[in-house]
Amino acid sequence: MPETVVITDTSCLIALSKLDLLRSLDEIYQDIRITPEIESEFGDPLPEFIKISEPQDNKYQKILETILDKGEASAISLAFEYDNVYLF
Repeated sequence: MPETVVITDTSCLIALSKLDLLRSLDEIYQDIRITPEIESEFGDPLPEFIKISEPQDNKYQKILETILDKGEASAISLAFEYDNVYLF
C-alpha cells in the first residue's frame, strides 16, 4: 500500500497549535506537507517534520484562487499531484 501524503491547510495548523497538538501529526502520519502560501499564512515556526512543497503545475491553483484563498487553493492544487492523499 502506498504511503499516504497528508496536506493540511492553515486552519488545521492553527487549531492544533493552539491546543498544543501540532506534534501529534507526526505521531499519526509519515508524510505531512504544506505549501509556501500556507507556511506564510501560519506565520509561526513549523516543526521539521512538516515539508514545504509547491505544486509543479499551478493551473488548478489559479482557477481555485477565483473562489478560495491562496492557501486553500494551493493545498488543493498540490493534492492533485499525489495518488494517495489526505487533505485536511
